[in-house]
Amino acid sequence: MEMKMILKLTVCAVIILLFVSTVTYPQKIETKDGIRLVHNEKDGKWGDKPQISLEYVKNIGDLEFEDENVLFYMPSDIAVDEKGNVYVMDSGNHRIQKFDPKGHFLASFGRQGQGPGEFQYPQSIDIDAEGNLYVSDSGNQKIQIIKPEGSLAEEIKMTEEAPGIIRVRFGQMIMGQGASVFSLGMGRMDQEEDLPKLIKILNMEAEVQKELCEQKNYKDFLVNRMGNRYHFAVDKESNIYVSFAYQNRIEKYSLEGRLLWMADRKLNYDVTSPKTKGERSGSGGRVSIRMPEMNRVSSGIAVDDKGRVWVVTLKRQLREDEQVQSNVMVSMTGGQRSMNFSVSGNTDERSTDAYQLEVYDPEGVLLGSIDIDKFVDGIHIEKDRVFLLDQMRGMQYYEYKIVEK
Repeated sequence: MEMKMILKLTVCAVIILLFVSTVTYPQKIETKDGIRLVHNEKDGKWGDKPQISLEYVKNIGDLEFEDENVLFYMPSDIAVDEKGNVYVMDSGNHRIQKFDPKGHFLASFGRQGQGPGEFQYPQSIDIDAEGNLYVSDSGNQKIQIIKPEGSLAEEIKMTEEAPGIIRVRFGQMIMGQGASVFSLGMGRMDQEEDLPKLIKILNMEAEVQKELCEQKNYKDFLVNRMGNRYHFAVDKESNIYVSFAYQNRIEKYSLEGRLLWMADRKLNYDVTSPKTKGERSGSGGRVSIRMPEMNRVSSGIAVDDKGRVWVVTLKRQLREDEQVQSNVMVSMTGGQRSMNFSVSGNTDERSTDAYQLEVYDPEGVLLGSIDIDKFVDGIHIEKDRVFLLDQMRGMQYYEYKIVEK
């Protein structure tokens, strides 16, 4: 009897060993120069059993409505305060629109102009612990701090460059590179040897404390400008997460600027080199720029309260009939610079199967993905709410609830 039991246990042990030896894990992890590198396969840890889903809640903004308070033009960012009120950066209309948690309009801050409390195509918005709004006013090259009731508290002028996306944490501002509309049209087109880092940590006087996130040098001015476009998000501990729009590259940094990990994943298309390098030409004071053609990888990144990293990733490249683009015209009159943005392409199309939300654990391991049927130009997560931006077609945010399974 004991011999039979031993044989059974031995057989079971062999079966278990065989099973373990044939399991294929969905990622390869290595360490190089002290950096954790995660190479994910297409299928994440969840496999065909995702542990979360999204439940549609509502739209914020609608081009079909007559109410001008919800008629956004090229919205660019969103923020949520402690009461659940939602602030939409309505960039093309040079204003901030405030809504209550149910989506009812409450107030509007700002208008087009160059004076205090006035904006010129503002780019991003964030809220500090006291409820103050930090507005990256790129067109006026300054950061404006707006009190909760809408009055101006402070202006921070940026002398060297326009401010980019900003996030406020623990008395510091985390800022991405500013809009490069003018740098494309002016200056030399030399190949750059030493590219600046992409993200800066500033104190409240806008003095640079640290810089982080290296650029990839494509050895071409315009390709460098396009190939290094990125999105970033900040978690509760002020760790910084970066996803590149045209590179298969996701990174996590500490607030001190240390690279903690770098992750990639298998894609259905190639991103190793641009299709075309682009061209800049001009005469008589007029400049024409044709940007490079490159395969886009992602269009946003966010972090939820559980530390999971959400990346908006393209499953395929958009077809010609799905594409839209923003156009900018810059003019100088009496020493004053002015900009006008417009949108061209198929803006009537609202749905597509090109996008998915990839979900990673805090260490860069792909957990799984969620298919979405919208065009997505940005993502923001607040508690259990996911906000997906359709910037140039529907010009609105879609709000979803995270459902844990």
